[in-house]
Amino acid sequence: MMMGKKISIVTGAANGIGKSIAKKLIEDHFFVVVVDLDHTSTGSMADFFGKENFEFVKCDIKNQKDIQSMFKEVMNKYGQVDVLVNNAGVIRDNMIWKMPKEDFDFVIDVNLKGTWMMCREAAIIMKEQKSGKIVNISSRAWLGNNMGQSNYTASKAGIVGLTRVLALELGYYNVNVNAVAPGLIDTPLTQALSEEVMQKLIDAQPTKKMGKPDDIANAVSFLVSEKSNFITGQIIHVDGGRSIGSTIF
Repeated sequence: MMMGKKISIVTGAANGIGKSIAKKLIEDHFFVVVVDLDHTSTGSMADFFGKENFEFVKCDIKNQKDIQSMFKEVMNKYGQVDVLVNNAGVIRDNMIWKMPKEDFDFVIDVNLKGTWMMCREAAIIMKEQKSGKIVNISSRAWLGNNMGQSNYTASKAGIVGLTRVLALELGYYNVNVNAVAPGLIDTPLTQALSEEVMQKLIDAQPTKKMGKPDDIANAVSFLVSEKSNFITGQIIHVDGGRSIGSTIF
């Protein structure tokens, strides 16, 4: 352990929800390996996280060699991986008759294949350690209620299935695998929506409000803590109850 801290890896942690997750884990006394393609904000990350609390590693999670190199670097430096949070994700929305195959492939490659490859490398390490926590960030969209998101929905539903299978495969080795499914969260992505669309989305919420990135970070914090040691294979919806509401659009 580095200075008595456990080692966590968080993908897509340079911005948005991932950044909040990394910050919360640092508050929980983890050392965080920030995995992202966006290295332009490294300086601001040092101010935000505290330079002694994290290391930035540029990694394209679509690329198997990048992932293997990143895990090798982490193991060489720290000798263990205690937590993996697969947060990195992309969207390329369109109705299926307008969606290029390239947009389907890109979303699946990042969201699903990237998560699978990250999990595979972490599983090899955690199985030998006989300990570890993996949290995959899915989405309420996995339920299939969002028109125009056939690629995104398929990727996030795949993450749910992946999470459950890995919980079965790794349970014997004292490795917990769970997923968090965010709903409407106040991020730069949602802030780009029109006022009309945003109001429709908020009106569809039982709570009539948006969530915050910290709401997702708090759920992850619980799932990687010792308080969740008997919880595995679960999908935690952090969506203000939206997953039990009616479809929209």
